Amino acid sequence: MRQPPPASTPDDPRSRAGRPGIRQEDAALSRHQPRAEDINQGAPPPAEDLVELTIDGRRVLAARGQTIFQAARAAGIAIPHLCYHPKLSIIGSCRLCVVEVEGARNLPASCSTPVAEGMVVHTESERVIQARKVILHLLLANHPLDCLTCEKTGDCRLQAYAYQYGIKVPKYHGLRRDYPRDDTNPFFERDHTKCILCGRCVYHCAENVGVNVYDFGYRGFEAKIVAGLDRPLENSPCIFCGNCIDVCPTGALQPKLIKGKGRVFDVDRVPTVCPYCGVGCALTLLVNRGEIVGAVPANGPANRNLLCVKGRFGWDFVHHPDRLRQPLIRNGEGWRAASWEEALDLVARRLSEIRDRYGPDAIGIISSAKATNEENYLLQKLARAVIGTNNVDNSARLCHASTITGLAEAFGSGAATNPIAELEEAEVILVVGSNTFEAHPVVYFWLQRTHRRGAKVIVIDPRRTAVAEIADLHLALVPGTDIALINGMMHVILKEGLHDPEFIAARTTGFEELLPVLERYPPKRAGALTGVPAEKIVAAARLYGSSRRATVLYAMGVTQHVSGTATVRALANLVMLTGNVGRPSTGIYPLRGQNNVQGACDMGALPNYLPGYQRVDNREARQRFAAAWGRPVPERIGLTVVEMFQAAMEGRIKALYVVGENPLVSNPDLNRMEEALRRVEFLVVQDLFLTETARLAQVVLPAASFAEKDGTFTNTERRVQRVRRAIDPVGESRPDWEIVADLARRLGYPMDYASPAEIMEEIARLTPIYGGITYERLKEEGLQWPCPDRSHPGTRFLHHGRFAGGRGRFAAVEFVPPAEWPDNHYPYLLLTGRHLYHYHTNTMSRRSYGLARFRPDPYAEVHPQTAERLAVNQGDLIAVSSPRGSIRCRAFITDRVKPKEVFVPFHYPEAAANRLTHAGLDPEARIPELKGGGAALAREEPARAVEAGEAPRAARAPGGRVAASGRRTGTVRAQAQVEPERSGDLGETR
Repeated sequence: MRQPPPASTPDDPRSRAGRPGIRQEDAALSRHQPRAEDINQGAPPPAEDLVELTIDGRRVLAARGQTIFQAARAAGIAIPHLCYHPKLSIIGSCRLCVVEVEGARNLPASCSTPVAEGMVVHTESERVIQARKVILHLLLANHPLDCLTCEKTGDCRLQAYAYQYGIKVPKYHGLRRDYPRDDTNPFFERDHTKCILCGRCVYHCAENVGVNVYDFGYRGFEAKIVAGLDRPLENSPCIFCGNCIDVCPTGALQPKLIKGKGRVFDVDRVPTVCPYCGVGCALTLLVNRGEIVGAVPANGPANRNLLCVKGRFGWDFVHHPDRLRQPLIRNGEGWRAASWEEALDLVARRLSEIRDRYGPDAIGIISSAKATNEENYLLQKLARAVIGTNNVDNSARLCHASTITGLAEAFGSGAATNPIAELEEAEVILVVGSNTFEAHPVVYFWLQRTHRRGAKVIVIDPRRTAVAEIADLHLALVPGTDIALINGMMHVILKEGLHDPEFIAARTTGFEELLPVLERYPPKRAGALTGVPAEKIVAAARLYGSSRRATVLYAMGVTQHVSGTATVRALANLVMLTGNVGRPSTGIYPLRGQNNVQGACDMGALPNYLPGYQRVDNREARQRFAAAWGRPVPERIGLTVVEMFQAAMEGRIKALYVVGENPLVSNPDLNRMEEALRRVEFLVVQDLFLTETARLAQVVLPAASFAEKDGTFTNTERRVQRVRRAIDPVGESRPDWEIVADLARRLGYPMDYASPAEIMEEIARLTPIYGGITYERLKEEGLQWPCPDRSHPGTRFLHHGRFAGGRGRFAAVEFVPPAEWPDNHYPYLLLTGRHLYHYHTNTMSRRSYGLARFRPDPYAEVHPQTAERLAVNQGDLIAVSSPRGSIRCRAFITDRVKPKEVFVPFHYPEAAANRLTHAGLDPEARIPELKGGGAALAREEPARAVEAGEAPRAARAPGGRVAASGRRTGTVRAQAQVEPERSGDLGETR
């Protein structure tokens, strides 16, 4: 029987000591402003940059230009405030922060009044107190007095100040606002009657999110915060990230799922890391009576109190009724429940039989980019030390294997060079093959804020995405021609002397071999190959080449091609050519698609690498691990994910153990992949739900979610962060590490670990880049590898002074055409990617109440000219076909794609885009070409749509954005007649 969680202790993450709202914001104020002791200690600023003033009888030194509010806060003196927030521009609307300055006639607002030499300030004089009371009385005069039942009780700044100043009943009476509550969206409510018009949501959405949903509407007593043209949020540009909720000082904005399930004093708060994309946003789970009731952002290094819609509202899949609650064993065409003992005994027996009969290489293990580092470490150890094969791989093979190979060849390390936060100080940001808005929204928040402050943004992408719309330059190339474009940019940089000859001479090799290649890509030829006008190539080269703080972001639009590794090397060439690496706010960021893709690779869940990227074919590395594990490590490089399926088709792979992945949606050429799975003798799937892959298994093992276990994730910036157990595992589900250890014991190899912390200790002993990482050291900020020992602070950015491989290596990279071009039979170019409200194979996001509401049906983006040619209207059912298969989905007519292109998101199993994609492999990284290829389109007969039961449902295009025609569009429920909106709505790039 499961034991209840231990009682909370002061050091326990379950402790209720740290509260949200007021205390959280006050802590943020301290973090964002210099303290008096920081000014008075260490190397002081020049005397002319300091002023001395007196606040409440205390001598205070402040930096010139600071406000009274900031100087007081730095000195530890709290001033009441409602509109001020450390992450926002000065609003100055509430007047609650007024202070008395000797010699001044009026009471100035401290948040907007700069300090002056000799100034004498009183923050709690009788005059100030009376002024604040009047302000509070006025605010409460038309504010609901329902504090006893308000969800914000205990977390409301207005309530706190009313208590502080002893205001029980407002003295002023008059008209009251009576607005209907906006609860039309599934995520949060807006209650205008509780809004105090502080403007925080307006400024936060504009400045930190960049969507500009809110504004002040109307005048006088009728004034209120409006969204769009004062419509419900669903009809506005809102992307439902919920960041406005965090800055609201009252109960005007409230998440819906927590309603009635717990207020601030009811919930435990457990810090953890988001389980979706690879940004690694820190968040806090709110837990009441053993159930997650909400999530709020934490001040993590990558997100700084920001979250996207999935991170904030997509956690409820944990409690979905579809969760696997006990092991299942196939019983004919169905399933029967089994005990853990019976299920694991069966798995161990069948794997042993197959290993003994066919050899260890007849077994393959697919590890998980959603599992923890510790679990991935044990899975590769199970493959190598227990089964005796290097046939272990993870989903990085389908997204960033070419990153590991390409960057390792160029720099000596296949990972992001710099922290995400350094984007804020970049001068130029080059975004290649990444719809950052959809796939990595919090990175987009950083990017747009940097752009708003003056940085230039260049986007290389075939679609007109949200990032492309804010860009200074959008280079809409033909998919798969990135190398020609990058070489063309480098040609211009060299010709115009924008390169860095000193850096090249001192820190690189291979430059002379690159020169004749670049000579062959003048802008005119590069433009002819890519479809990008030559003048745009020149402009992009000048922008990037003239900056000393230029950085590159890229994602699967680069890597998921047969030329993926070569393209990554071309980007590395560009970075080295201009010397934009090894310094703050430079470098290159491969944006990872899943939460622990980086960590799964770090842990050696790869067929050619042991943990820490120590090569399997290196004898010394094998001997080191063999000595620690007590078993020999196989020498022969194993099979990749796609190669395992090919081997299964050929009868060489007899058994597969799949953990936390759904290859029957994520792999290319799915019809062939499904046939391969049906041919294996034994398939084991370990997951949260009965996925499409699990339905073909002989044994299904129920795993615990991120919220039900301890461990670590490593994000896209190499930062290792703690994941903490917030609730008990659902049903009989177990953490992956416990299941793997139990299975290993049944296979005759003891894996006796008391906790994930103990596994991390073993990882640190054997993995130099993790050598100094322990759970005790992983505090709020985590640690960035390489971290070689326990005294090392972690490495903020890579390649400072020297590259990890010694010298950077230029590669003479030529343009490589895609594996398949459109032809007469398949005349359209197929693009695939992501959608803001869906994630990967939809096993989690479709089981989240709010996320599942948006774009519930599969769709394909087609250009208006294409729609006219096919006689297709918005929302009509169409067939999209390739030489490998066909799917049916709804037409979404938009000019964000070109007339000869079609974009299909890959999330929907019932219309899986990967039934169409090509299985051609990158010759070096063995990553499949999931982007590109030929496609055909056809209008489906209306009768077939009725028979299929696919009449259009609510199909809101997220955010109600600006259409290509400039018109604003909103929710259209009955017929899905949705005009194309701003390109941030739909799909990741390429």
